[in-house]
Amino acid sequence: MRSAGMAAVLVFGGLASGTAAADWSGKGTFGGVLARGNTETEIINLNVDVENKLDRWTHKAGASMLRTVTNDVTSADRWELRGESQYSLTERSYLFGALRYEDDAFTDYSYQATATGGYGYRFIMTETTKLEGQIGAGYRQAELRLTGEQEDDVIARGALNFEHKLTGTTLIYDRLLVESGSDNTFVQNALGIEVKINDTFALGHDYAVRHNTDVLPGTDKTDQVLTANLVYGF
Repeated sequence: MRSAGMAAVLVFGGLASGTAAADWSGKGTFGGVLARGNTETEIINLNVDVENKLDRWTHKAGASMLRTVTNDVTSADRWELRGESQYSLTERSYLFGALRYEDDAFTDYSYQATATGGYGYRFIMTETTKLEGQIGAGYRQAELRLTGEQEDDVIARGALNFEHKLTGTTLIYDRLLVESGSDNTFVQNALGIEVKINDTFALGHDYAVRHNTDVLPGTDKTDQVLTANLVYGF
């Protein structure tokens, strides 16, 4: 619970200080999706991520949504909100607090909400390659869709972010997130490539795998989502 409280303090306090600078940058993506797993359908993908740096603080916020269109019936099946604040201790190491909330109709969980805090380290920091890892702990609240039962769990969190510029216009990346507790372990990995069209736009492909260890019989533990996107940087 202490790490969850630290996460809230870092995120909300950090974002408040970052708002004063109002110097946010980021990117948004829009594309079509081919999903295979608990659902087999074509869907629309929307995602936005923003970032602000101010002195020792780095603030990040993001949102994403998958909207399904089947037989002319449209519904928002998955959406996620996330925020993170980092406070640098040295050029490479930092403390972080992170909040994440998702509503996902593709799984047995109506929602999962997590608050975590911990330590991060930038292993590689060059113009062409970046590798960053995080480890921490926190708290998760989730609700089972069929029964309405609520799960409250202390969790461990790990994350690994990698990106590499193959050329001046081509970027590859891999982002791994693990949130593990006694009730369920959630794993998400996104592997992708982006190719710049110009200074503002790029074309991207993203392959994401989401896995929950604790599911009801007859439900797939793993969902795979392949997207082709237009990326807008700002």
